[in-house]
Order: sequence, then C-alpha cells, then structure tokens
Amino acid sequence: MDLDKARQELMALQRKMAAYGHAMGLIYYDGCTGAPKDTAENRAVTLSILSEEVYRLSTGDETVALLEFLDEHKDELDQAEQRMVHLLLKEIRDMKKIPIDEYIAFQELLVRADDVWHTAKETSDFELFRPLLEELFATTRKFALYIEPDRDPYDHCLNDYEEGLTQKACDAFFSKLRSEIVPLLKEVAEHPQVDDSIRFGDFPEDKQEELAYYLMELIGLDLGHVGLSTTEHPFTTSFGSHFDERITTHYHRDDFVCSMYSVVHEGGHALYDTGSADELAYTVLDGGVSMSIHESQSRFYENIIGRSRSFCRLVFPKLQELFPEQMAGHDAEEFYHAVNKAQPSLIRTEADELTYSLHIMIRYELEKKVMAGELEVKDLPQEWNRMYKEYLGVDVPDDKHGVLQDSHWASGLIGYFPSYALGNAYGAQFLAKMKESVDVDGCIGRGDFGPVNDWNRERIWKHGSMYKPVELLERVMQGKFDPDYYIEYLRSKIADVYGL
Repeated sequence: MDLDKARQELMALQRKMAAYGHAMGLIYYDGCTGAPKDTAENRAVTLSILSEEVYRLSTGDETVALLEFLDEHKDELDQAEQRMVHLLLKEIRDMKKIPIDEYIAFQELLVRADDVWHTAKETSDFELFRPLLEELFATTRKFALYIEPDRDPYDHCLNDYEEGLTQKACDAFFSKLRSEIVPLLKEVAEHPQVDDSIRFGDFPEDKQEELAYYLMELIGLDLGHVGLSTTEHPFTTSFGSHFDERITTHYHRDDFVCSMYSVVHEGGHALYDTGSADELAYTVLDGGVSMSIHESQSRFYENIIGRSRSFCRLVFPKLQELFPEQMAGHDAEEFYHAVNKAQPSLIRTEADELTYSLHIMIRYELEKKVMAGELEVKDLPQEWNRMYKEYLGVDVPDDKHGVLQDSHWASGLIGYFPSYALGNAYGAQFLAKMKESVDVDGCIGRGDFGPVNDWNRERIWKHGSMYKPVELLERVMQGKFDPDYYIEYLRSKIADVYGL
C-alpha cells in the first residue's frame, strides 16, 4: 500500500465516521429536545441500523488493514496522524471484542432507557426505570470485561472518560477534598446565612431565553455555529465537527439562576469544542480530549468566571432590564452573595461550589459499589438517601429529587461523574496559571472575554485530542496537578462571601 494513498484514506475514513456521528447525534438531540413523546421506538430502530453500519465500518478488514499499515509506518507520519491512528486503533480493538449483536442491542437499550428515565423522573417512579438501569450496569460491566478481562470493570469505566484515572486515584482525591470541605461547611453553617431571595420569584421563560442568548454572546460563543434548545437535563453536543455545536438548558419560572448558570456551564463546553483548530475538523482529534478537561472548562466559566464579583456586577444591569420588578430594591453585591450561598441541597446541578463535590462523591461511591457487586440496583434509592443524609445532612423527599435526578446513567455514562470534581480542581489551577499573564477580573469587569478565551484557546482548546489528558494538563500548568489550588480557591471564595 502506498503511504500517501493510505494517508488520504485515513482522512476519508474519519470524515465518513464523523458523518455517521453527525446523523446519530441529530437523532439523539431530537429525542432529548423536540421529538414527540412516543417516538423512542422509531429512533431506536434507526440508531440500531446506523450503529451496525458504524461497527462494520470501524472493524471491517479494510479499515483494520489500513490502520495497521499506518501504525507500521508511524515514524513517517506527523504527530497528528500518529495520534489519529493510535486513537482509532484503540477504539477498533476495543469494539472488536464486543459481539456485534450485543453492541447493537446496547445502542437500542440507550434509547429506551433515556425515554423511560424521563417518564420515571416526571412521576418519581424508580421501579419503572429499575429494570433498564439493571441492564445498563450489567452490560457496562460485561463490556468492560470483554475489553479488559484482567482489569477492574469500574477502573475501565473511569479510564474511558479520563485516560489514566483509577479508583485508587479517585479515592485519594476525594479523601483530600472531604477532609477540607466538611470542616469548612461546618464553619459556614455556624455563620449567619446569606439571603438569596433575589433569585426567586416569577421570571417569564421568554425573558430567561433572552438572558440566555445575551450570556452566550457575552462569553464569546459564535451563534452562527452554536444553537440553544431546552430539555429536561441540560447537555452539550457536537454534530460531526466543531463547526456545529448545540447547548441546552431548562427554564425554571420560579428561579432564573438555574438556567442562567446552566447556559454559562454548557457554554463553557461549547467554547472548548468550537475552539478546536480547524485542521482537526472531521477527525478523531476534533473536540475535547477527556471529560475532566471538558468539565474544567464548563465549570471554569460557570463558577470561576460566572460567580465572580466582577461577572455579577457586569450582568446585573441586564437582569434589571429583563426583570425590572423582580430586581427592584436589589443590587449587584446582593446578587453576588446570593449565587455563592453555601448550603447543603438535594440537586447536584443547583449545588454551590463548596458542596458540589460532595454530590459527586456520593455518585462515585454508589457506582463503585454497584460495579463491584456490593450493592444491587434495586437498593440504590435507599443507599442514595442514606448517603445524602450522611454527607449533606438533607432528607430526600422522593426519587425525582434523589436517585432519578441525573440523566447520566440512562445515557450509559457510568464512570463519568468524577470528571466534574476533577474539572473543578483543574479549573482552579488553570486560573492560577492564567492570572500570571491575564488580568482576569479586569477583563470580566469590562465585559472583554477575549484575553481569557485566547489564553484557553492557545493552551487547551485548539489542541483538541492531540495530547493525552495528563500531557495537556502538565503543558498548561507547567507542572503536576495539585488539588490544593482548588481547596485554596474554595477557602478564599467562602471567606469573601461569608466574611470568615
């Protein structure tokens, strides 16, 4: 085989795979946003057929021969081509270990599970969702053992979302956070609580939508390439390349802050994806390298930027314009304190920065136990409620506000949750490095996100999946990951808000 021809075929293969991803992504997105309620079965049939085509394309003899040839000549490839071949071969070798009929059945299961989860959450009926969740956990464990029979299945899952991540590393990280966060939370509890009444009232959805588009443009999203829709559980997705990105939100008429920060959070994801270098489009290098790096960007914009005093002062005039009656008698400083109130709560997506990682720890511990066979799926609600009482001191009233609140398990994303907590910690360390060359608060105060976005683009976004997560982290941080940056960030924020 001619090497130049093989290179061309490599790019053509990736474009074709991106096209399938585009089609399947649109179907999934439609199911989560605008599709009629009883159309899940139709989507499941279509996705099963497309999934089979992707499986056959990815694992076919011609594809394998092409990639193995290129791997044999990797010293003659450039850095990007070497990384493409490495990632494609790993994915194909893993996929070939899963029987095709089981692979297709799992894609159908994901569609059915997502559909049933929505109904189960609406009706707070865990038993309705339980059989599907049992199947999801069992299939995930089975696939993990197919791919890496000598490895702990949950370690395999963690590594899927953050290459190199293990339970041992997670245990150490969460132990460190818990030892610092719990005493700080106790100190906050003994202090007079923050008045957050400014966020509650009657906020029309059309005005919240106007706020959403204002925020998207403010942080630097290109609305020609990034769309917005609504769904039960907000998410971000790419269609085939970084040229077409969609974010979603959920409007709560009685609390505008939920959607406001959801938009900024998902906007951070979209900034990362759309920031990939154009030459990476339609390749496996297009988009973020791992979910922890991805969450570092979403949580960076949502919290480090979005809940800063400078940002609150910047956006408050817009809030007064959109909600004049509701904002009457309030000011930007009050808003800043309200959105940084630290208080144990039920819902992860609405949790403050201090308690957020406790929500993640609970999910991590539950996943670990189920994957190890130490906890049955049927007992998840009871254990969830017990741990919320132990970790956060709150009583869970029903499954809608408890074990059914997240969409991740219904989407098969077992092992994803630790990415959020790691992303928080990465973001804090990125901030410390960014401040060495960028006047972050000054830029935010002026509404000029250019220098902040440029810093992230040059060091993180444009590289897509070119580097392994740990390689990218150390390039950006110019050193090793250190969770103490995050702990110090939390201490400083809480001291400022509560006057500690």
